[in-house]
Amino acid sequence: MNSPDHTDTDKKQELFLFLFLTIILAPIVAVTIIGGYGLFIWLSQMLG
Repeated sequence: MNSPDHTDTDKKQELFLFLFLTIILAPIVAVTIIGGYGLFIWLSQMLG
């Protein structure tokens, strides 16, 4: 069985990972995808 201390550290790591993914990684991925799509549209209009 897990000791209570081990469970606490697991929960802290899980919370940290969740916050990292939602606050840092998700916005970066969203901006990258939207920016890339915008660049693609802009370049296609410039060349077309």
